[in-house]
This record gives sequence, structure tokens and C-alpha cells, in this order.
Amino acid sequence: MKEHKENLLEEKQKELFFSGAFYAKKGDELLKGSCGFSNRSEKILNELDTRFSIASGCKIFTAIAICILVEEGKLSFDSKLKDCVDVQFPYFHEDITIHHLLTHTSGVPDYFNEEVIDDFESLWKSYPMYNIRSPKDFLPLFQNEKMQAAIGSSFQYNNSGYILLGLIVENVAECSFTEFVEKRIFRKAGMERSGYFEMDRLPEQTALGYIEEPDGTWKTNVYSLPAKGGPDGGAYVTAKDIVNFWQALMDHRLLSEEMTKMLLEPREIVNEEQNIYYGYSGYMLLNDDQKVVKYIQMGYDPGANFRAVYYPVEKATIVVCSNKSDGAFELLKEIESII
Repeated sequence: MKEHKENLLEEKQKELFFSGAFYAKKGDELLKGSCGFSNRSEKILNELDTRFSIASGCKIFTAIAICILVEEGKLSFDSKLKDCVDVQFPYFHEDITIHHLLTHTSGVPDYFNEEVIDDFESLWKSYPMYNIRSPKDFLPLFQNEKMQAAIGSSFQYNNSGYILLGLIVENVAECSFTEFVEKRIFRKAGMERSGYFEMDRLPEQTALGYIEEPDGTWKTNVYSLPAKGGPDGGAYVTAKDIVNFWQALMDHRLLSEEMTKMLLEPREIVNEEQNIYYGYSGYMLLNDDQKVVKYIQMGYDPGANFRAVYYPVEKATIVVCSNKSDGAFELLKEIESII
């Protein structure tokens, strides 16, 4: 039976020209594998231990960092942005809270508003990506812009809101955002190979991201993304590290049981027809009884594609990391259908 499932996945990977790694665990059942090249020029293969960029898939780490500080009594979800950072935002509403930022309801101007900009690479033509290595480096992209929506309005995905959350973590914790997450989340969760690595200083066994050109050739994404990931995306992980992360989170090794419930609670409707909601932890699918069926992590950047789901009832986790711009969602759906 397992051999049949592995054959199905192998066929799907070939069909998708998949490049990346996957890891799926449900009870004692385990499916894992890798395909494609982490370095196409040198013909270095992707492996299970290869580290991949997961783009916005790591927003949940930012949310947990905030929850840690709330548990320590240093913040509350009602704390106002203006009281948490020493940065002036001349056009921002003064009542924006951490809750608004976590739930994408703050209305702050998004530096990458996908309704206006459809090419992430275009951002770095006037503001070089090699200068982006910490949350404050993003500020010139949106600090002096006007609000794009009313505070407390309906869900509107917003990367700038998570940059602001990262600034809050740095100001309150008195250390860099990435240092806080790596120490307080990654190490505690057993994510030993994960980190916020700089693209010009990548460690061993880290996949380069690849973008396909119109003529069928490939280029790396080294000039397409910020030099270092941060609060809104860009951490590097292995597929197994994300399985470890969900295990640690649900075992309450990262947050108390009460705070974990707050993190995972549905809060904003994203798509009522499909029963998709958003909470501090990110996207989630609910059934007709308004119970969570699965929690969803997703990330997309040029040359990076990531999907992960956690089923709380079955305690099943499926993770797919790709170092191309596509393929993760399609492979995850195949794994869901057979596991």
C-alpha cells in the first residue's frame, strides 16, 4: 500500500516538474521525498535535509513571537502601535492595535499591495534589495504613505502590518527580530536547521530559488527578494522542521495551552463561501459546524513556493517546500488525497 502511494507521488512530481521536498506524517504513517535541483548549475540535488525559503509561510512565527511577549506581560493584543515603537507614521490612525496588525485589518499601506503591484521583483528597481536586512529597512517603502483602508475594516492581506509587528518585537524584546524567533521558537521546536539566512551568506544544503524565463531558461531569485527575510516572510526551513514546529506548538512547548488556543482561534472571514477564516496563526478551513478542519501555511515569492497544513483532529501534518515559483499546492493536494 505504501509503495503504491509513493508511486502516485512520484508520478505527480514528474507531471509537475516538481523541485523541492515534502514530508507528511499522520500517526505512524510517513511519506517523504525530494526531487529536482537545489543548484541547477552544479546539478546538486534537493534532499530531505535541504533548506528552502518559505516566503510568507513564516508569518505564523511573527504571531507567536508577539504571543510570547503578551504572555510575559510586556504587551497586550490591545496595545497600540504608537505606544510600542519609536517611529513616526504621519498618516497612520493612532488607534491601530496589535490585534489589527495580526489580523490584517489595520488598513496601513501595504508595501506590496498585490491589487496594485503584480511583480514583486519590480519593488527593488528603485530600492535595492541588498539594503533590506532588518524590519526598519522596509520603512521607506510605506512609512510616509496614507492609509489604504479604514482601521478595523474587513480582512485585507497586508505585509507591512507584519513588518510593524517585527519592529514591535525588536523594541520590546531589545534584540533583533530574527534572533528572537530563532532562539525562542526555532530552537525550542527542534527546528535545528531553520533560520533567517542572508541570500549572500547562505549555509550549506540551502536551495537556490529559481525563476523560469519566457524562453525556458532559468535564473536564480538572488535579485528578486530582500537580502534577508524577516517578520513578513523569508525564513529558511526543512520540510521536517515544519512538522517539528506543529508538534511543538500543539504540545504547548512554545506557548501555554490558553495562549495556543488564542493563537489558533478563527477571527476574520476571508472567504465565507469556502469557509476560509484567518486567525493570529494564519489561514484555516472550518466545517459547517464552525470547527477547524485544518490550519494552513502558505508562501509565495519569485523562486519560492510553500504549503503546509495541520489537521488538529487527525493530528496530521503535510509540508511541501519548492525552490520554484509553483508546484507546492498541487503536490500537497495529491498527498492530502492519499494520506
